[in-house]
Amino acid sequence: MLSTSARLLRLASLLQSRRHWPGQALAGELGVDARTVRRDVDRLRELGYPVEASSGVGGGYGLGRGADLPPLVLDDEEAVALAIALRAASANVGGIESTALRLLAKLDQLMPTRLRRRATALHAVTLSLRTGPPLVDASLLSELAMACRDSRRLRFRYRNHPGEKSQREVEPLRLANYGRRWYLIAWDPSREDWRSFRVDRFEGAPSVGEAFVPRPPPPDVAAKLERGIAYAPFTCRVTLRLAGTVSELESVIPVWCGLLEPETDTHSLLRVGADSPEALVAQILMIGREVTLVEGQDLVPAVRQVLARLGTLFG
Repeated sequence: MLSTSARLLRLASLLQSRRHWPGQALAGELGVDARTVRRDVDRLRELGYPVEASSGVGGGYGLGRGADLPPLVLDDEEAVALAIALRAASANVGGIESTALRLLAKLDQLMPTRLRRRATALHAVTLSLRTGPPLVDASLLSELAMACRDSRRLRFRYRNHPGEKSQREVEPLRLANYGRRWYLIAWDPSREDWRSFRVDRFEGAPSVGEAFVPRPPPPDVAAKLERGIAYAPFTCRVTLRLAGTVSELESVIPVWCGLLEPETDTHSLLRVGADSPEALVAQILMIGREVTLVEGQDLVPAVRQVLARLGTLFG
């Protein structure tokens, strides 16, 4: 049988793992009777854990929301995952570097040696290349996330792909992460359509407005976002046909190359966008497969000029 201290830690861990625990289930997990569970719950309350109890059919225990954050109990896998995630997040989200380092220091001090070696192994053997500063600030992401959660309108100045600035007012739905970039998916009343906004293109802090009744998300929201990121903003756009189904090609063609769409049982379409004919040629060459031009014939002369320059260079 566990000691009282060990049992309390185990009880705290169980209560943090899911919203509700029947009393008998907790007693079974801890190997004690229901009376001991009630006493241990009282001890946790004295330590600051806001444990709520309910009686009757379906009654049991669960952690409520208190004024202060109670101590967290992590198992081995959770502690290692948290350490790895903190290192990764601090490289891609600005404003959390010092906080992440403080938390990592606490974890490192508390972890046993066997876990510390696991948690630091990835960082110890990773070579950090120059990727530039983090693209977005954590405080901005938090503000956008709360507006999405609470269904509050957002007003902000925005700079689009060509660099044009405008004032926008939207009904935010979700945040999406695509590579190192963050996007806000929102309903734009002025355009009566769903739009995606790159968070690093916000000009200053957004203004949070009145509440709104959220619209049901479109069933193809992920596809619309990918099209808005990888294809629609670019001036040079082509559609290519290549052999293989979408499921077969997704594993060999990088996401940033373009949008894959099914065409037949044996062939797919790839929609490729770029800022210039040179960038378009580079992306097509990196596909590494035989392709046929379906749309974008107006770009043929410009692409031929690029290929002629390459021929002169390597001729």
